[in-house]
Order: sequence, then structure tokens, then C-alpha cells
Amino acid sequence: MKSKAHCRWIPSVGRSGGVLNTYLKTVDSDWFKNRLTGMVVCGIAAFALLFARLIYLQVIQGEELRRLSENNCIRLQSISPSRGLIYDRKGALLVDNRPAFDLSIVVKDAKPLSETVGKLANYIQVPADELMDKIRKGRGAPSYKPIVLERDISREILAAVEVHRYDLPGVVVDVKPRRHYIHGQTAAHLLGYLAEINEAELESGKFPGYKGGESVGKCGVERSFESFLRGKAGGRQVEVDATGRVVRELEKVEARPGHNLYLTIDLALQKKAEILLEGNAGTVVAMDPFSGHILALASSPSFDLNLFVKGIAHDQWQLLRDNPRRPMENKATQAQYPPASTYKIVTAMAAIEEGIIDENSTYFCPGRYKLGDRVFRCWRRGGHGKINVVDAIAQSCDVFFYQAGLKLGVDRLAHYAKACGLGNRTGIDLGHEADGLIPTAAWKKRRTGVRWQRGETLSIAIGQGYNLVTPLQMARFMAAIANGGTLKKPLVIDKIVSAEGKTVYVGKAQNQGQLPISAKTLNLIRKGMWEVVNGRRGTARIARLEDVEIGGKTGTAQVFTRRNNDANKEEDLADHLKSHAWFVSYAPMDAPRIAVAVMVEHGEHGSSAASPIARDLIREHLTPKSQVVSVEKAVPAG
Repeated sequence: MKSKAHCRWIPSVGRSGGVLNTYLKTVDSDWFKNRLTGMVVCGIAAFALLFARLIYLQVIQGEELRRLSENNCIRLQSISPSRGLIYDRKGALLVDNRPAFDLSIVVKDAKPLSETVGKLANYIQVPADELMDKIRKGRGAPSYKPIVLERDISREILAAVEVHRYDLPGVVVDVKPRRHYIHGQTAAHLLGYLAEINEAELESGKFPGYKGGESVGKCGVERSFESFLRGKAGGRQVEVDATGRVVRELEKVEARPGHNLYLTIDLALQKKAEILLEGNAGTVVAMDPFSGHILALASSPSFDLNLFVKGIAHDQWQLLRDNPRRPMENKATQAQYPPASTYKIVTAMAAIEEGIIDENSTYFCPGRYKLGDRVFRCWRRGGHGKINVVDAIAQSCDVFFYQAGLKLGVDRLAHYAKACGLGNRTGIDLGHEADGLIPTAAWKKRRTGVRWQRGETLSIAIGQGYNLVTPLQMARFMAAIANGGTLKKPLVIDKIVSAEGKTVYVGKAQNQGQLPISAKTLNLIRKGMWEVVNGRRGTARIARLEDVEIGGKTGTAQVFTRRNNDANKEEDLADHLKSHAWFVSYAPMDAPRIAVAVMVEHGEHGSSAASPIARDLIREHLTPKSQVVSVEKAVPAG
């Protein structure tokens, strides 16, 4: 029998689980009450915070927020950077920036639009239809973005807008830096100009970060060094009222100005070159023989760069574009001319190096040379008689070089010409440079399907025929003769300096090859060039200076071919049919400091039209304060 102390009553589950259910219900009730209490507390806290925030916004900040919500909004405005300045090699300022006022309209704020535009048109004396056309063109932009109506407005228009500013909601005037070319036409082709970036440029991927309406360099150093000059845009966050006027500035990030360029040109020499070219179509290139620095680069006629700052008028653009003297063309780098008798230097080099002639070799010039059934004349009708290579260069004897060139052949001539840098771009940092042309027999066959003729070699040997060069190529060639035989890349940038004064780039001399001749041959060529200017029978005696020895070569490039029996004189021809005048040179002979190429379109003779320009430019560069006078007159040769 078991003891009762070890017995426990256990409720029967079979009695509908009453006791267990009661227990579970008690536990659930306590858990629910705890959760409910927590939720109530959280809710009360949230409502308390919300109530406090409402009190702050409604009572403390209510008036300010009401003003903002009813009348104002926040906008971001871009700040245009100041473009880098441009100086000459000595620090003379060529290009800077000036403040300009642009008139714009924000369509979102200009309500009613038609009424606002009508008032504005009346105040500034511009047809309302013209203003509406500009607005319609800008409709693709967001309505809060300004649409430019007039750039660089006058002080009178600015005053009219400011006086009536409260009648013109949405009309704003922005102050932006605008390019200013201090010397107008001076060095226009070298400096280049700005214009609004076009759609093709935006889509090209070459101008990342640019937007429609912004200006970009279109030519010259303004384009080639765009990335240095542009700078970095800034911005500001402003509060504007219902009419779009700025109430206050909230935040601002300053724009960073672009780098400053120091060019290789000398402003005084550049102006002198342009004065010497005045009245002529043509070009002058002056180059340092050892550094490759371009000291002057003038192309005539020129144009005023400031015409493009505001946006050139259509009729002004047509006048420039349709001018037969091509003022928009950089004749130093883009125009191509037959080198004429200046090419005889190449023929002489090739003939000496190939062993066809030496310093003692002579040919007889009777004033003509017969090849087959055709007679090729010398410029001097009576001929030069028995003549060697030095005298042939000095007197520019055609017959001498006919014979030397014929023995060389077109392909050997082409080899030497190309090795002298002719018919190839120089790589100058100005863009749109022409190649020129040095023909070969294979080139003619490809182009025309006809084989090369021996008579064509005679024309090529004296720089006529298919030959084409740029004046810059000839200046580089002269520099190589002056410096001992090294072709130098023409440089237009001396250095680039940041706005803070840190030099970020220095233009260093770059070699582009050697002339394919020996020192002995080079000395013979130099002797011939000395005789051209200083010899008794030289073709450029007019270029002689008393205290500076110049070496040079004249050239007269025919514009059209005349028959052997054509008796018309040069002065009887129409101006556009007259020959082009060349003179290439360097000085001083013993210690060269400048190489010059001059081309005067339709100037007739290099001796009379081109060599005086080079002479005066060399005098300006080497002895600017001297009273040096030239001696003897030119003869119409070369």
C-alpha cells in the first residue's frame, strides 16, 4: 500500500482542458496589455514631436515660410569663368576680357509673356516678333532657364531695362566676361576668335562639359589651346522672387579663370610686318632659326577680331567671305603657291649632292633652252652666258637649273624637296594647315593616268609646274639653312602660366629632321644667297643693308602659262593674272637671328615687291633704332 504523501491530483484533460485554457488566456492578456501600452506611448511621443514641429513651422517660422512658398524659389545659376589672357613674348597684352551685359528672359517668370515681351520691345526699340522668334527657338530648354535675347547690350539698352525693371517680370541682365582684342586686326589669323559652339561640336565629344550657348575657340591659338584658356565654371545658389529677380545669394562657388598664354611673337615686329603688307594680299612669316619661335606671322588683308565677339552680322560675314582677296584665310599656313625661283635652292642642293655639278661646274645660258620642239626661255632674254652654281643662284638663271634639273629627274628632285620640309605640314599649333604638293612621276600617273614628261621636269626644277608650298614651309626651310641644317618645328607658344602665376608649359625647340646635304654644299648655297643680296649682279640688291648682311632668294611665280611667242608684258596683264612675288631670307649671315619668308600675291617680281618687305622687317628686328638705308635698286628677276 503506497503512502498518500506521494500522491498528486492531476486534472483530467478530458474535462475540456478548462484549467489549461484559463492559464493561457491569462498569459495572453498580460502580453497584449504590455504591447498596447508600448504602442500608446510611442504614438503619444510621435504626436508630441509632430505637434512640436508644427508649432515651430507655423509659429516660429510661419511668416518666413509663407513668404517663400508664395513668392520665392531656389535656383542654381552658373558663373562663367574669365578666359585666359594672351600676351606677346615680352609681356605686352594682346587679348583680355571686359564685362559685357547679356539680356535674357525666364519664360516661367515672364507672365503674361506676350505683354512682357511687348513692353521690352518698346523699351529697347527691337521688334517684338524678333524677340518672340528667339524665345521660340529656346523653347526646348526648361522654362526656368534664361533664354538670351541680346548679347553684349549697349549702355542705353541696359539703362532702359533697369529703369523699367519692375514692369518686366522674368527679364534679367547678366554680367559676363567677354573677349576683347586690344589691337583689333593685329595678328588676327594667329590669335583666332570665339563663336558660339555649334551642334556638331557638341556631339563630337571633343568639348566635354560644354553647353549650348557657350563660346569656343574657332581658329588660331584660341582654338588650339582652348583647354588651357577656358577655365572652370563656378555657380551660385540664389533665392528669387515671383518675377525672377534675385532676393539673396545662399551659396557660391567661385569660377576658376583660364591659364594665360605667352606667344612667341613680338608685337612691335608683328605690327611692322602688317604695315609693310598694307595694301597687298600676301603674307610674312618671321622665325627664330634656332628655337623655331614664330616672331611674326602676318596675313593680309586681315579682319577685326572684335566683330566676332558679339556675333558677327550676316552682311559683315558675307563681305568677309566673298572678298576675292580672302581675308579670312591664313595665307601663311593655308594658302599654297608655286615656290618659283626660291625652289632653285633645292635644285642646286640636289645637283651638288648627286654629283651632277660642283662649285666649278658651268652651263652656258643663251637666254633659252630647247627640249624637243619646244623652247624654254630664261627670264633674262639675252642670257647669262657661262655661269656656275653660285652665280646661277645669285642671278636666278633659269637655263642653268633647266639643265641641272633635267639630269636629276623629277623623283630625285622630289626626294630632296621633301627632305627640306616642302610639301609636308610643319605641325604648327594653329590647325587647318595645308600640305602643299611636291609631285613625282607616280603621283602624276595616279592623278591623271598620263606618264611624266621631261618638259615638266624643267618647270619643276625652277619651282613652277605642279609644285606648291606654303610660306610657313619656306620660312622653316630658310631657318634650317641659317642654323646649319636642322628643320625646326614652328612654335607659337613661349609659355603657359596659370592665373596664380605658376608656369604649366614651356615651348621647347623641336627638331624635325636634317637637310639632306653636307656642310660643304650648305656653304655653297649660303654663298649664292649672299650674292643674291650683296653681289654686283644679285637679283635682290634692293634688300641690301649697310650694317647687316642678308642672305636671300627671290622668286616670281607665274599665275598662268604663257606661250613662247606671247609678247604681253607683265604690266599689261590684269591684276589677277600677274605673277606672285617671293623673297626668302635670313640674317645676319654670320650669326643668324631671324629667317623671313615673304609672299605678295600678284606682286609681279620678288625683287621689287617682296624683298623690301623682308629687308625692313629684318632691320626692325636687328637694329630697330638705326637709320640704316638700303642701297641700289632691284632688277626684275627671279
